[in-house]
Amino acid sequence: MKFPISRRHFLGGAATVAGMSVLGKGAFAQGLKLPSSPVTLNIIDAAGNLALTQPIFDNYLAKHPELVSTIIFNKAPSPELPGKIKAQQRANRVDIDMVIIGPDALSAGLADDIWVDIGSMTDTGLPDFKEIYQEPAYRMQGLSKGRGVTVTYYPSGPLISYMPEKVKTAPTTAEELLAWTKENPQKFIYARPANSGPGRTFLMGLPYLLGDKDPTDPTNGWEKTWAYLKEMHKNIEYYPAGTGALMKEFGEGTRDMTVTTTGWDINPRALGVVPKEAKVGMLKGFHWVCDAHYLSIPKGVSDEKIAVMLDLIKFALQPEQQAYTYDKGYFYPGPAVKDVTLEMAPKESQDVIAEYGRPEYADWIANNPIELPLEPAALVAAFRRWDEEVAAG
Repeated sequence: MKFPISRRHFLGGAATVAGMSVLGKGAFAQGLKLPSSPVTLNIIDAAGNLALTQPIFDNYLAKHPELVSTIIFNKAPSPELPGKIKAQQRANRVDIDMVIIGPDALSAGLADDIWVDIGSMTDTGLPDFKEIYQEPAYRMQGLSKGRGVTVTYYPSGPLISYMPEKVKTAPTTAEELLAWTKENPQKFIYARPANSGPGRTFLMGLPYLLGDKDPTDPTNGWEKTWAYLKEMHKNIEYYPAGTGALMKEFGEGTRDMTVTTTGWDINPRALGVVPKEAKVGMLKGFHWVCDAHYLSIPKGVSDEKIAVMLDLIKFALQPEQQAYTYDKGYFYPGPAVKDVTLEMAPKESQDVIAEYGRPEYADWIANNPIELPLEPAALVAAFRRWDEEVAAG
């Protein structure tokens, strides 16, 4: 489905962006020049990120009609996107200008070498990432190998979410969670990791919870994790293709417990998909496995469009724009850039976090290790092994 970007947000954001200086016309990024007339940008969101960044795109469109006439979005399942782009590149007909992706599609695209190497460019006008990013967000930027720019970040999970009227005593260890699934077959659910942030985080968080040999090596270091997931598989009816479908089942009462993240705990409750009274917990030995969304550009895009999109990325990293990413808690907190406080966010965001946020999150974020997700090649290997050995088992 294609739809032009809405201008409904920028009325409130116009004052915020007024007077800000972004790149002017001229040569930069190895000779790239901004266009002499406005262009249409085609952007695919494969991360659900527009819930966070839609106002930023609206604001840029309002601020720079001389550069961009229209922004058209497609939405695509993350696992399908790299193959779609690669097929266009083979045909020499790339019509996707930018993608918004998580580490899953980023990793698959790195393996296929389909992204523009922004990191190797000079004079892009982009800020010093180490200077502006939160420390874990800067580490996440390193995972992109320069083929994407971190636009949003959160510590993620894995957490457990449960309905307190059905789960009287919540599990406190991974072993207790497995035992609970055996005692309550088909009442625990998680989504396919290759297309689910909470599912992916659960997969990568288990080696820390179980004390596996090497949490960064799913091929040789996850002996306990793979055995655990295969055993748990016996008690799970099926794996939804995405987190949205999972939360619907959880909210309707078909399932009593699932894995979640800070954002997938807050946002579905704020939207009424999951009852407000749902509880959240963490397991003994917990490490956060953080997550981020990236803006990447497929190879084959015209130079003048790349110039515009670099300008757009710089705009998206300004603190005033980053404050919009608090949204309704979808990627809580959301900003990748440091010193962007909730007080800078729109009042609607502040109200949602006040009502549906968890006071304990600040303590949990401050006092538990924050790990990076797997390196791209390892993540692809983990997804493949889960598909072949766990889900197909």
